[in-house]
Amino acid sequence: MIPRYQAILFMILLGASVAMGVVLWQLRDRAHRRLLAGEDSTPTHAPEVAPVEQATLMVANNADDSLEARELDLPLPPNPDARARSVLGKLLDLYAVPGAAHPVPGGASSIEQVFLLPATTQGAAAADGAGAPSSASEAPASGEDAQSGSELAVVNLTDAFAANHPSGLETETLTILSICATLHANLPRVTEVRFLVDGEQRATLAGHADLTRTYLAAGAEPSP
Repeated sequence: MIPRYQAILFMILLGASVAMGVVLWQLRDRAHRRLLAGEDSTPTHAPEVAPVEQATLMVANNADDSLEARELDLPLPPNPDARARSVLGKLLDLYAVPGAAHPVPGGASSIEQVFLLPATTQGAAAADGAGAPSSASEAPASGEDAQSGSELAVVNLTDAFAANHPSGLETETLTILSICATLHANLPRVTEVRFLVDGEQRATLAGHADLTRTYLAAGAEPSP
């Protein structure tokens, strides 16, 4: 026969176990309700999308060595650097599609970065044949020589884009001029453009078009 004190101890332990089970179940249920309430109360935010605006792309045509203005509605971010990269990315996407009038592989991913700096009279001189700085960090800063409101766009291309670009003076020049004209059409303050490849100065795009000079963006068009 079980001693009385053992029976009492067993009943106490049993009661404590039941009580603990009830408490644990209540805590679990309360945590579950809080989790559901938190999920329900958390607002769902759609990803931010840049507003759609009309952009002008100056599209090259190998058939007659011309640039044709093409109006497209594109999501354009407000930041000027990001806006410049967006329009140039779309331009290169057009060149990468099958049957393009100016076929160049690579597309938008060929643009690593575009950033804008104050334009200077030194940049204008470079457009006439002077050498450009070896890196973007050496680009002239704003100062007394800065042209009022004018900007220099530094376009950093990928090495893969330069390596796979069709070689030839005409086709390389068309690519450069179309980039310059597209920048100026969408950001009129951009008057000068320089090119880098993977962040470094490169002698030519694909063996012919000079990348050591500064190009004038305003009025950029193929020579007749």
